[in-house]
Amino acid sequence: MADETAYDIVQRYHQAWTSGRIDTAMDFVADGITCRAPGQDLEGKDAYRQFIAGFAPQLTGIADIAELVDGQSVALFYYPQTAATSKAPAAELFTVADGLITDSVLIFDRLSYVPPAQS
Repeated sequence: MADETAYDIVQRYHQAWTSGRIDTAMDFVADGITCRAPGQDLEGKDAYRQFIAGFAPQLTGIADIAELVDGQSVALFYYPQTAATSKAPAAELFTVADGLITDSVLIFDRLSYVPPAQS
């Protein structure tokens, strides 16, 4: 991973977790990662793993929107598709240092991913 750019690392991480390979995704995450997600802040790799692993099984697909790269910062915009929605956008801003993701800011509408109420 030493020759990889921040973009390469984030792409490999993103492809792994969105295809359900959580252990592989965590290979690109620093032990001390911090993540700001809607409604909660996550500290450390174990908390982050649980968070990602809790959502990944719900994915039925992924549609990429855009990517922005500025040095060690990479932003991804995409549609995480689930049984509840296929059109609710998500955005993540990653910071990479020493070949690992050290920080993530995750933005999405939590209510969009709640299954519709049964009548």
